[in-house]
Amino acid sequence: MFIRLLRLAGKLLLFAVIGVCLALSIGPHFLDAIYYRGPASAHFNGARFNNPDRNDDILAGPPRSPGSYMVRSLTGAGADAAPPWPERVRVTPHTIPARVTGDAMIVTWVGHATLLVQTQGLNILTDPIWSHVAGLYGVGPGRVAPPGIAFDRLPRIDLILVSHNHYDHMDLATLKRLWDRDRPLIVSSLGNDSVIGQAGVPTRTLDWGGRLSVRPGIDVIVTRNHHWSTRWITDRNRALWSSFVVRLPGGNLFFAGDTGAGDLKWADEAARYGPVRLALIPIGAFRFFPGQMSSGSHIGPVDAVEVARRLGASRAIGIHWGTFRLSSEGYFTPPRLLAAAMACTGQGGQFDTVPIGRPTRIAPYSSPVGTKPVSRTALLACLDTPSVRAMR
Repeated sequence: MFIRLLRLAGKLLLFAVIGVCLALSIGPHFLDAIYYRGPASAHFNGARFNNPDRNDDILAGPPRSPGSYMVRSLTGAGADAAPPWPERVRVTPHTIPARVTGDAMIVTWVGHATLLVQTQGLNILTDPIWSHVAGLYGVGPGRVAPPGIAFDRLPRIDLILVSHNHYDHMDLATLKRLWDRDRPLIVSSLGNDSVIGQAGVPTRTLDWGGRLSVRPGIDVIVTRNHHWSTRWITDRNRALWSSFVVRLPGGNLFFAGDTGAGDLKWADEAARYGPVRLALIPIGAFRFFPGQMSSGSHIGPVDAVEVARRLGASRAIGIHWGTFRLSSEGYFTPPRLLAAAMACTGQGGQFDTVPIGRPTRIAPYSSPVGTKPVSRTALLACLDTPSVRAMR
């Protein structure tokens, strides 16, 4: 009986391999999609979008790149080399205000790149995902931390910013629930309206530099960052990725979305729209082999502190860590490395992390003028210490 089961398992495995090979060979003919049609530009060739500074995304890099990490994770190969993550992170529920008026600002990290920002009577959500798994058909990384705000305790949402179409940032099930409940204004970059529209949810999309008025004195500006997009692999870069500036009377909100460093000039461009009171900057999913400090499509703390400096941010919060395991750094490595990097740069402004689910009051804007730039080489030299080298 056991031998027959082994043979059956072998046949199923063979059929699975054949199916994958067929999908790879014929997939582009039926999985590709046209999300956007428009004139060519410096970052659109008439068919696909690109990073105008350089394209060094997830398929590039050394043998132990993000792509190879995904394969190792799925197969279990090399799993022992990665530091363990907790199976479950406890999140303490807190009372969330219905509204925050005037120049007061409260931010609550829901997890990953999802944050609730409340100010000027507006409730703003970034890249909302309440699903347990970030992936196609429920296959992908699962949460180790529940959402910091239960969906039924989430106040009415007015504005949603969607940075790009990767599953851990564009969760159609969550967007559908929010649209059916609140009818919020959803803003994204070119082509993403076609993807979100598959869930029956309308979205306003703009090119980099495009601006949309939310109400008098408050605008959303879609700004450049450095990333890529896909839902099916073969629809690669059919839709654009972006960061955002929300212009506010008490100082702007900057949401970096999901980004690599690129030329970093995108942070300078965002700063030109006015003082940044709060910047939401990714610090996780940057290590795919020991000692790595960034990847083409993700920044780690080393580059995140430079982003905050270029923005001139009064307050910055590290996001994109501690919820879904997307890379091989230890669970607490991003915030610990961020604290070490901030100490090395000695820069003004506050850049740290906040607990999932705990509302955090953001102080009025205060200019961190006077911070001198520290070269990446000098910063890495400063970080070359036993304590930092021990961070896996």
